Amino acid sequence: MTITELLRADPARPADDLLPTLLRVIRSHLEMEVAFISELTDERRIFRHVDRVEGAPNLAVGGSDPLEDSYCVRVVDGRLPQLMRNAQEIPAAAALAATWTVPVGAHLSVPLRLSDGTVYGTFCCMSRRPDPSLTERDVAMMRAFAELAATHIEGRLAQSRRLAQTRQRVVSLLEDPSGLTSVYQPIQDLAACAVAGFECLSRFSAPPAQGPDVWFAEATSVGLGSELELKAIATALQGLHALERGAYLSLNLSPSIPAEGLWALLAPWDKARLVLEITEHEVIEQYDALEHTLRPLREQGVRVAVDDAGAGYASFRHILRLRPDFIKLDLSLTRDIDTDPARRALAAALVRFAADTGSDIIAEGVETAAELRALRALGISKAQGYYLGKPGALPRSR
Repeated sequence: MTITELLRADPARPADDLLPTLLRVIRSHLEMEVAFISELTDERRIFRHVDRVEGAPNLAVGGSDPLEDSYCVRVVDGRLPQLMRNAQEIPAAAALAATWTVPVGAHLSVPLRLSDGTVYGTFCCMSRRPDPSLTERDVAMMRAFAELAATHIEGRLAQSRRLAQTRQRVVSLLEDPSGLTSVYQPIQDLAACAVAGFECLSRFSAPPAQGPDVWFAEATSVGLGSELELKAIATALQGLHALERGAYLSLNLSPSIPAEGLWALLAPWDKARLVLEITEHEVIEQYDALEHTLRPLREQGVRVAVDDAGAGYASFRHILRLRPDFIKLDLSLTRDIDTDPARRALAAALVRFAADTGSDIIAEGVETAAELRALRALGISKAQGYYLGKPGALPRSR
C-alpha cells in the first residue's frame, strides 16, 4: 500500500488492520529502524503497535515504561522537539538515560490527538543512528499519518465503550430476576383438534426496549450469549408446571450452548415433555459437538426440532444431519400456501420426506383459515400461528 492509498483509506477500516500497515509504510519511507504508536496514561507509556527491522531495539507490544522516563510525554508538552536529527546533541534528550542505553539517534514524534483535542499518545519513528537528511516535510508527513491513525483509534475506542456498555446491560439483565419472562405459543394437533405443546418465547422488560433477537445478539457479541440462553431456558421451563400431562414445551436452542450447562439445567425435568428446537440459521460447522450435546438427552426422551425448513440451505442440512423428530415448516412457505402452487409443492415434498424419515411436520406462521385448510389437505398434522393462538401466558391446568 502506498502513502497516497493510506491517506485515502476508508476511516471505517478496522484500526488493528490499518495501523501496523501505516507504521510499516512510514518506517520504510523514512528509512528508520523502529516505528510505533504509544498510548499515554497517567503514569505509563504503553506501546500499542510496533514495526521494526530485524536487529532493531525490541519494543514489545503491550510493554510499558514510566511516563516521565519517555520522549513521548516531552514531545507532547513541548520539552522536546518533534524532529531530532540526532537526539544526543539536544541537551533535554541527552539528559535522559534512554538516549544512551538504546541508544537514540534520529527521532521523529508527533502527538496523536482525538477529535475532542485530547492526546491519546504519540506516533513515532526512530533509529540508533543520526540522520541529518530529515526535514520538516518529514514531520508534516508524520502529522498526516498521525491524523489518520487517530481517526481509526478513536473509532476503536468508541467501539470498546459501546461493547462495555452492552456488556453491562447484559450483566444487569442476567442479575435481574424480572428482566426476562417467557410467553408460550400453542402448537395445535390438527387431527385431534387439541393443543400438542407450546413453543417458549422470551420477552424482555429490562431497558432498553428492544426485541429478543437484539438482546441475544448483544449478549453473544460480549461473550455472554450462552449465559443469557440458559437463563431464558430456565425461565421457560417453569411453565412445565402449568401444562396438562400430554403437552410438551418446545425450547429454542442454539448449537453453541455448552453441553454441561444444558444437561444440568434439564436434569430435574421430565425429558419426554421437552422438545429442543435448533434455531441456528447458518451452516453449523461442528455437528459432532451438537450431536454430543443432544445424544444423552435424546436417549432420555427429549425430542429435537429443526426450525425454518424451506427458508434456506442451512435448515435442510440440519435436517439431514440431526434426523429431527419435528421439522418446522418456515412461515415463508406457510404464508399464502392456499394460493401459491410452488409453496404447496415444496411443502408436499417435505411432508413426504418427513413420512419417509419418521419425522413430524409443524407448520409455523398460520394466519388464515384458508392457509390452515391447505395445510390439512397436505397431511400436515401440527401447526402454530396467530390464527391458532398468539404467544401469551399459559392456561392454568385443570
